[in-house]
Amino acid sequence: MRDCYCTVNLDQEEVFRTKIIEKSLCPFYGEDFYCEIPRSFRHLSFYIFDRDVFRRDSSIGKVAVKKEDLQKYHGKDTWFQLQPVSADSEVQGKVHLELRLSEVITDSGVINHKLATRVLECQGLPIVNGQCDPYAAVSLLGPSRSEAKKTKVKRKTNNPQFEEVFYFEVTRPLSYTKRQFDVEEEDVDKLALRVDLWNASNLKFGDEFLGGVRVPLRALDQAGVHDAWYFLQPRENGGKSVKVEELGSLRLNIVYTEDHVFPSEHYTPLRDLLLQSANVEPVSASTAHTLGEVCREKQEAAIPLVRLFLHYGKIVPFISAIAHAEVNRTQDPNTIFRGNSLTSKCIDETMKLAGMHYLRVTLKPIIDEICAENKSCEIDPVKLKESENLDTNRENLRQYVDRIFNVITTSGVRCPTVMCDIFFSLRESAATRFQVDQDVRYTAVSSFIFLRFFAPSILSPNLFQLRPHHPDPATSRTLTLISKTIQTLGSLAKSKSANFKESYMAAFYDYFNEQKYADAVKNFLDLISTSGKWDQKSIETPIMLKEGFMIKRAQGRNRFGMKNFKKRWFRLTNHEFTYHKTKGEGALCSIPIDNILAVERLEEESFKMKNMFQVIQPERALYIQANNCVEARDWIDILTKVSQCNRKRLSTYHPSAYLNGHWLCCKFSADTAPGCTPCTGGLPANIQLDVDGDRETERIYSLFSTYMTKLIKMQEACGSKSVYDGPEQEEYSTFVIDDPQETYKTLKLIVSAVQTLEQQHTKYKRDKFKKTKIGSQEHPIGDKSFQCYIRQQSESSTYSI
Repeated sequence: MRDCYCTVNLDQEEVFRTKIIEKSLCPFYGEDFYCEIPRSFRHLSFYIFDRDVFRRDSSIGKVAVKKEDLQKYHGKDTWFQLQPVSADSEVQGKVHLELRLSEVITDSGVINHKLATRVLECQGLPIVNGQCDPYAAVSLLGPSRSEAKKTKVKRKTNNPQFEEVFYFEVTRPLSYTKRQFDVEEEDVDKLALRVDLWNASNLKFGDEFLGGVRVPLRALDQAGVHDAWYFLQPRENGGKSVKVEELGSLRLNIVYTEDHVFPSEHYTPLRDLLLQSANVEPVSASTAHTLGEVCREKQEAAIPLVRLFLHYGKIVPFISAIAHAEVNRTQDPNTIFRGNSLTSKCIDETMKLAGMHYLRVTLKPIIDEICAENKSCEIDPVKLKESENLDTNRENLRQYVDRIFNVITTSGVRCPTVMCDIFFSLRESAATRFQVDQDVRYTAVSSFIFLRFFAPSILSPNLFQLRPHHPDPATSRTLTLISKTIQTLGSLAKSKSANFKESYMAAFYDYFNEQKYADAVKNFLDLISTSGKWDQKSIETPIMLKEGFMIKRAQGRNRFGMKNFKKRWFRLTNHEFTYHKTKGEGALCSIPIDNILAVERLEEESFKMKNMFQVIQPERALYIQANNCVEARDWIDILTKVSQCNRKRLSTYHPSAYLNGHWLCCKFSADTAPGCTPCTGGLPANIQLDVDGDRETERIYSLFSTYMTKLIKMQEACGSKSVYDGPEQEEYSTFVIDDPQETYKTLKLIVSAVQTLEQQHTKYKRDKFKKTKIGSQEHPIGDKSFQCYIRQQSESSTYSI
């Protein structure tokens, strides 16, 4: 048995490592790794290691896929045979050589041929055991010779600059003194220059081989001067004699995309079609919805669409439009948003992008604690170990569920605005469609925030960047039980215990059959499904967000009134912020949410009072003192949350009060003077996404191009629906087509835009091929390109003649 783990490498650089699967010869990892590739590479490699506690981990085998071969395996589950790992075959990087064949006339008038070899530099050499001290060994190899010379060692660099020249005699005249070695002119076709790169090691095992290049001199016949970059190659017969079938195999699913992105103006026609999608009636006739119809998987379409719409600030109207259409097609409120539709996939992707910071802030500390503590939480009597106590385990699990439930239901003020706006739209569409069902406005939102966001991230924290790897089996079981319970708590189902197939889970859930849990979920869902961007009057009943006693300073609305401090009952809804003499009485003052320009702390020196903050309005600021620092922070957060979409929000404010005819902070006398300090700018959850809109449009073009046959089929379906009123043909039944005429118009525009981009890509590839110079730094000579290089050199020489 072995304790194995797998690494993912770009050439020799490790970029990801799986968890260790102990005591297994058939380990299952089940881990996903996604990355943007920040540099050029030759191989995507996967290494299997056997962990050794006392010595260095030993490599079992590897899979190396060449960059040009990645498309063969794109999106496919593939078994790869492991190959042996040998220091002689582990190479990466490239070397720059300049070779010159020249004729030299000796003093006696005899013509000799000499080879000048200039080793200029290397790039991207592997780092061996944390160091790279490279040097080059240069040899001229032939039937009767083997001359070797070395460069100086370059310390602590894997991009060495050598700039050294070596000379070799290629042909030699007859010599009467050494008749047995006489050669009038060696067969040049049999001579080759060999350049090997080595790492100078202080270890007793000797220097490590980094890679080499072999250049036949016949390549120099036509060229004379040969200046080129070379990919370093493994040493011939460097691998150990191991039977490959004895090493085992590795199952991988590799998804690799590479896009050439044109300047922005090339994408204008397609981009405009996409961005107009939210305004197309019906939305099923829009370009974005069409992409979802033709793609094999909805996820393929959702990823670039969401990123594009987020980049241009149009994600909310687009998702609102497709969600509204899906709700109208739904017959049963209990199945709302339960399928893998374009709507659900787009919302999933939006939550992953916009909500990742929110997720980390909310869940990461408690998830880290659960993984570190390793408390036993198994409540299935069948799986219980002899040394474990069922009641203790239940209590451990109950405490974890309670804590996670509390951090989730109190995190509403940190939920990103874009998610809140989408949830508001879902809530309104569901409530309008199913007016009899009072809970549908909650289940429409909870099906995403609990079922597709919080529950999966608890279950697999590594997939949401909450943990570096999938947890160990015991912790994974704990997180599974927590996830199940949280998912059920958030679902607001009528009969909770009936949701569990397992009797032990139903019994455990009895701990949470209290109204306070349902109330906490509803309050949380109310808060995250409010929006300042939408018409507040569209909600019939205002949603109460927070209330409580605080002390406020008179605002000076009456010219002669005293500006003293009084205790008042404050109440915040998604419509207005009010205060009352006592709870239940009429409002003494009402501030519409639209009138809140900023909510900021007030410096203690203003009134010599702690825990003060200010609600800034167009005419004046309301100064309020909370009961403690935590409450002050809560009020500031939630007031900021409900008002941060206001168009007239301030960018600067005064951190101190206006007293005795001037601002205490900046000493300006005018009470209308602009602020002297930048506003805090909302909550950290609202981060700007770094998205390249042109790249996403290029990705969408690639998808349309890939599924062009389906686009044509969809056009045929539109024609069939327009002229034939009978039963729908089976081959067309997979498409959602509400308006055949409008859909056909859109399809025609899509095909035209895609064909135009297709022509531009074809022209680009043709021009690029003409300009490609094999042997340049961008296109080094490899094992397959060498013959092409010789042919290219020969053709160019003939042409120049």
